[in-house]
Amino acid sequence: MGFFTIFPSDNYVDLTIIQYGWEQCAPLHSYGPGVRNNYLFHYVLSGTGYVEYTSLGGAENRFQLKANSGFLIYPGEIVTYWADKNDPWKYMWVEFNGIQTSFCLELAGLSKTDPIFHPKSTEDAEAAATELWYIATHSNASSNNLIGHLYLFFDALATASAVQRKLRNQSQESYYMCEALSYIEQNYTRELKVGEIAAFCGLSRTHFGRLFKKTTGQSPQQYLTSFRLSKAIELMRTTNLSLGDIAARIGYPNQLYFSKVFHHAYGIAPRTWRQEDRMVLRKPLGSPAKDIRGQNDDTDNKGT
Repeated sequence: MGFFTIFPSDNYVDLTIIQYGWEQCAPLHSYGPGVRNNYLFHYVLSGTGYVEYTSLGGAENRFQLKANSGFLIYPGEIVTYWADKNDPWKYMWVEFNGIQTSFCLELAGLSKTDPIFHPKSTEDAEAAATELWYIATHSNASSNNLIGHLYLFFDALATASAVQRKLRNQSQESYYMCEALSYIEQNYTRELKVGEIAAFCGLSRTHFGRLFKKTTGQSPQQYLTSFRLSKAIELMRTTNLSLGDIAARIGYPNQLYFSKVFHHAYGIAPRTWRQEDRMVLRKPLGSPAKDIRGQNDDTDNKGT
């Protein structure tokens, strides 16, 4: 049992929600091994579960989590997580990205080497849980309202975290990223190359790519693809445009190429997704994530 929703707007570059929800998992319910294209944070409300991070070299790092703890998944990480057999967990989650993401996570003491959230106390953790629960259960709230609560969630998470760090000054990096993301938003409807974006920012392609990945957790091309596909989803939901017209509007040369990119990202053809979405279910896509076994974890590929 659970609930999940795709965030309806992409007009936020500092911090944006991709999707969110909550889940009462069945015993041994699992996801993975798989990878994500965005950041994904789970907060455990009750029960017990396990998360396992696998490095590219094959080394595994496993954690047990209980109520009031949480775990973070970075873009590109190979992760598997599952519910306990006797005491399956209930969790809520939010998938997010944006140029302020690394700052928010660093302030909360979260990193690739330390992805587990441990609160200083249950009382401290409840403030963060309250904000995330609001997001997870208010799908009809305005975009500004939900983004505001996401900022409040990160603030509460940083306050509650047993590990806290001071942020470094990265105002210049933020400036370049704001310029880049704004340029993408204004030009995604046509052919757009990474070198062109880098040149607009006054940076070499190599330096720009490194800075973009460091700041957002995605390569420029990954971000551009995710942005275009989110626009495609919006058009499929709100218009009767053909898939060919939608492809043209988001900068793809033809419908065939658009369908190939969409299927690679979400594991389902756009035409099929549109049909299912219109059958009341409003079945959202998981994060543009690919199960490394070649299959989608879809028992609940709910982004969870």
